[in-house]
Amino acid sequence: MAQYLDPGRVIMGTFGQIFIDGAWQSNLNHLEANVEAEKKELNLVGTDYTVFKLGRKKGTGTMSGYKVTSDMISRGFAKFSIINKLDDPEAYGFERIQLNNCMVDKIQLANWTAGEEIAEETAFTFESYELLDPIVAS
Repeated sequence: MAQYLDPGRVIMGTFGQIFIDGAWQSNLNHLEANVEAEKKELNLVGTDYTVFKLGRKKGTGTMSGYKVTSDMISRGFAKFSIINKLDDPEAYGFERIQLNNCMVDKIQLANWTAGEEIAEETAFTFESYELLDPIVAS
């Protein structure tokens, strides 16, 4: 008989955490980070398929949440590191990924409307990553 996924093992973002240079950013509630690979097309003899060679990689991301301090303005365009911790008490464990040499794309100086919470969204790039703690099914 097939083994079905235990729904309790599905990870929810509720317990996610973002650390910038080691400081927990409790005001942030969204993080997305991606690595995109450039692939070089090669036309080789002996095959009727186009094959690919891995080229340069590019790390991009976005983090967002509520404005509480002026930290992102004060930081300017200086490089920093992000540690993303994804945790769920019912999961097989937690995952931590470190994004290295992060740099913001632009600094939001003002964006507000009377009577509304102030949200900040910061797009950034990064130059490498490390999987510090993987989640492994037991």
